[in-house]
Amino acid sequence: MLVDGHGRELTGVRVSLTDRCNFDCVYCHNEGLGDTRGPMEPADDEMSTDDVVRFLEVAAEFDVDSVKFTGGEPMLREDLEEIVRRVPKGMETSLTTNGTFLPGRAAALRDAGLDRVNVSQDALDPTAFQEVTQSTQYDAVLEGVQAAVDAGLTPVKLNMVVFEQTAGYVPEMVDHVAETEGLQLQLIEYMPELAGRPEWAVDIDRVHGWLEEQADHVEHREMHHRRRYWVSPDDSDETATGMVEIVDPVGNETFCANCHRVRVTHQGFLKGCLNRNDDLKPMGEMTKPEIREALRETVADRVPYYGEYMVRDDDGEWVVNEEYIEDYVGA
Repeated sequence: MLVDGHGRELTGVRVSLTDRCNFDCVYCHNEGLGDTRGPMEPADDEMSTDDVVRFLEVAAEFDVDSVKFTGGEPMLREDLEEIVRRVPKGMETSLTTNGTFLPGRAAALRDAGLDRVNVSQDALDPTAFQEVTQSTQYDAVLEGVQAAVDAGLTPVKLNMVVFEQTAGYVPEMVDHVAETEGLQLQLIEYMPELAGRPEWAVDIDRVHGWLEEQADHVEHREMHHRRRYWVSPDDSDETATGMVEIVDPVGNETFCANCHRVRVTHQGFLKGCLNRNDDLKPMGEMTKPEIREALRETVADRVPYYGEYMVRDDDGEWVVNEEYIEDYVGA
């Protein structure tokens, strides 16, 4: 197992299969790369099926036990089922998608070995959904979520980015997952350092506080020390079945200190931190020796973004750690 200089073991990888997407979400940061999305046609610089599988085989050599496929929209890859089928045995396999292509493909993906899916759904109101996603495919997303549940890709996590335009829809989304079997909710803090528009950010601690009041009980997840809020349907004496968790990385040293993953861009670059693009490492011609060396270097160079790459100044504001930058650039 690979371990970085801060004692963080590498246990998971996120692999972007494409930067193409049929949505144009206003908060998208494209896995931290910025708005680089290209045309809808397959691009020559996307990793091939064999490249993706070869990387995962090397990751498995280092005891990485989970992979999440992302994009863009990863289901625009026609070879997705083949990639999933060839994931090394024993590696948990999940997918983040907007859900529009799940009808008709969810069962095949499950048969190929996919364990579960995260579906982006920022509102239960079609108009609000369209304003956020710049898409009219609200009904297709709902159909995709149901197709995933029917195929057994559960729990299906609904990803909701919480910012000015969506914060008011949090209560009904919480009720929705509490009332609907097979669903969970993941509230994702808006990241202005990647997406811009800092005026859109909301106080995520207020969301935590509200959920504390609504939850029947709260537990702490090992990954990132996240809290899980278990809620029951309104006016119900049933045991809490709806699970809500918040992904709150902004300014969160605890989150960064417990990050155990690296990312791979659609072009085949290793990325040690979502927030950084100055640490991209190519994997050459994607031979296994080249992949091994690049992966070792990427993990060795990883530092917590908040608390190491970014540090607090005398006024308590986050600033770039110039000492680290000098050492890193000079290395």
